[in-house]
Amino acid sequence: MAQLPDTKHQISQAHAMLIHHVVQACQNADAKKQLLPMLEALKQNGWETLITVIHHILNGRRDESLINGLDEEDTVITQAILMGLQDPSTMPDPDQKADPSNAAPGIALMIHNANRGSTEALQAVSLMAEQMTNTHGDMRILGGNMKRLMDGERDADILCQGMSESGQELTVKILEELSTLDNQ
Repeated sequence: MAQLPDTKHQISQAHAMLIHHVVQACQNADAKKQLLPMLEALKQNGWETLITVIHHILNGRRDESLINGLDEEDTVITQAILMGLQDPSTMPDPDQKADPSNAAPGIALMIHNANRGSTEALQAVSLMAEQMTNTHGDMRILGGNMKRLMDGERDADILCQGMSESGQELTVKILEELSTLDNQ
């Protein structure tokens, strides 16, 4: 099955600020100086491969071979940067908030990729779970269930305990997406 159409959009939207900063840095030396500390911080947080590719772009490389060997998320980000350099109107809107209705495919894809050995996906899932458990309500419960999901728990009754109807719907959608991804 091909990638869900909204997943690429969701990934690029989630990284819209980074994409914009890189495109601006390619066109302006001052913007590049401001970007470098951000890239170093991302590198320290496990994004070494993507940051290496971004440095190639900042140094003038624009060929599609930059995506060779990248995971899905890094590929989407790199392609968005390259397209943004060619046509700025293709870049995601940095002021647009992520659409919660698209959360299930994105969360499921990260869990799936982490379970398939993607270190970056595992780090992203861990960070997301930590951030979610620091909130309240359904997101806190879902954040607490991320390890269960990573460990293969697929029982909606167990995972939805204590959630509102909307939280239960999101959890069921995540389980449906995981089922689809796991059976590919």
